[in-house]
Amino acid sequence: MTPAAAAAELVAGVRRQRPPRAGSLIVTIFGDSLLPRGGTIALGSLIELAAPFGLNERLVRTATARLAQDGWLAARRVGKRSEYRLTENGRAQFAEATERIYGEAGTHWSGRWTLVVLPSLPAAERQRLRRELAWQGYGELSSGVFAHPQVRSLGAGTGGGRRAEWPAGTLVFAADLAAPATDAVLIEEGWDLKALAQRYRAFVSRFERVLGALSEAPGHETGFVLRTLLIHEYRRLHLRDPLLPERLLPPEWPGTRAALLCRAIYATVFAASETHLSSVGARLAGALPPADAVVLERFGGIAPASLPIPRTPPLAR
Repeated sequence: MTPAAAAAELVAGVRRQRPPRAGSLIVTIFGDSLLPRGGTIALGSLIELAAPFGLNERLVRTATARLAQDGWLAARRVGKRSEYRLTENGRAQFAEATERIYGEAGTHWSGRWTLVVLPSLPAAERQRLRRELAWQGYGELSSGVFAHPQVRSLGAGTGGGRRAEWPAGTLVFAADLAAPATDAVLIEEGWDLKALAQRYRAFVSRFERVLGALSEAPGHETGFVLRTLLIHEYRRLHLRDPLLPERLLPPEWPGTRAALLCRAIYATVFAASETHLSSVGARLAGALPPADAVVLERFGGIAPASLPIPRTPPLAR
């Protein structure tokens, strides 16, 4: 299989989704590729970047307008042309997700647990807090009782982007687990690791084919497509991972293989994808700026040689 064939296989999977997940894919493009390069792009350039994924102009325009309504993006028009930029809220959300997606899992665990006990609340408020706690990796042991095997400050998000507002009466404990209970009992109660492992194995099976195809260097557009769909699939899976300490995970945890695979593919296609961004992407004011050097720290480090020299800027479309 060639890199182009591997990319076509992944794109075919995206095109089979009904309805098309244009908004989700554009979120991936902004968070993975555009945020390190200023977070702003002309709409015409975004339409061109999205075309290889089967997203037509109408879908891109509709998706960006909805993302703007939801506070992720802000639009600016100059004559008949327009561009979209990440809002401060959007940047904060991406900063938090970036830490989880590209960061390395912590290996140290003190053996202590954080327990959160919610007070009696209206159903809507309780549901909001359940979503927030699930985002932070907490498992629900019973109604209103949540746990995570790390000591975490109440109200702190995983990456500093979001701050939860906790109601009065919420109880938080930093606790040691006493006999006769075991850590395994809490893990089984709080998280469905079997379902998560199954999804990780499916990811590994799909993207090992991609890695095998990369014995041949990808073209620039192919590199961008592979990079984007790699992170698109990994993001949706990894952000559901509670990121438990290694010693609490089952043997041969497939999430570890998925992370290593993601790192290998990302490093391999990075240079080609950045060259494609430089040739296609533009702002109304001109070229996209070079990628922030911090992008080279993703997945534990990408070789500096992977960062291409910016080319002559394209005209904004």
